[in-house]
Amino acid sequence: MLSIPASRPNAYTGSPLDRAAQRRDDAAWIAASLADPDTLFAPVWRSRSLMKGVAEGTPEAVLLTGAAAESVRMAGGPWAFLGLWEERPVFAVDCSGAEDPLPLLPEGMGAFTDLRAVAGLLPAGEASVLAHARGLMHWRTKHRFCGVCGHGCEPRSAGHVMVCGNCNAQHFPRTDPAVIMLVVRGDHCLLGHSQRFPTTTMYSTLAGFVEPGESLEEAVRREVKEEAGIEVGEVWYHSSQPWPFPSSIMLGFHAEGLSDEITIDTEELRDARWFSREQIRDPKAHGFALPRADSIARRLIEDWLSHA
Repeated sequence: MLSIPASRPNAYTGSPLDRAAQRRDDAAWIAASLADPDTLFAPVWRSRSLMKGVAEGTPEAVLLTGAAAESVRMAGGPWAFLGLWEERPVFAVDCSGAEDPLPLLPEGMGAFTDLRAVAGLLPAGEASVLAHARGLMHWRTKHRFCGVCGHGCEPRSAGHVMVCGNCNAQHFPRTDPAVIMLVVRGDHCLLGHSQRFPTTTMYSTLAGFVEPGESLEEAVRREVKEEAGIEVGEVWYHSSQPWPFPSSIMLGFHAEGLSDEITIDTEELRDARWFSREQIRDPKAHGFALPRADSIARRLIEDWLSHA
């Protein structure tokens, strides 16, 4: 098996933003941008993003300006500078303190929706910006206190650093690396049904977090061995995907299976099987479902399938 290139970008990639990190510590510029009626704000409410057109199947992001932006900022939640979109400043703002933020907005502004439900339908740039906002706001709301001494923290660098008011420790946004891999042996691939899957028929690639002191290739081999009992040989990088649900980056691989017999870890998986190309091409006819279209898992499967 040879390395299979990614056929197209993954969901949540291709951000249109210039992150303009040099502006984060320019307090005067940040203050002026926050007050500028043309500045864009991506609101996040309880991990959901503001969109319209969802019911019609044509979702689009709603970024607020002027008075509408000020109304959600009045909810008092954290905010952060995301970057510049065609020279316009873009901020994320969390309005989860409001029991229902929609009455704060002008009529017809849409609704707050789980990004994962519609990401495959959103324009790529919009999906990336909303994912960026969601991930950063999750970090801000979950890291209000110092992990060193427990004292309260204050935001700095336009929301990208939290500084302890007691011991002065600095805390930065974190992204947890996770490997996700399609194991291939001959004309079959290995898919598992996780204990955590919401649907009873979905089978997907195996995945797991990278442990301290471990290379990505070592993490692939360990996770496959632990979850399915399969020995893995060569490992080939495919692509990556930001996955801010809540704070991961998925590092995708194809991997060479060296053994056939599956022994599952029942704490992680309900089942795991080798699937043929014929089965993968028509999963419904064979009684199972593939992972969601916006996932890197689906891309790993589709790209393998197209390189018969």
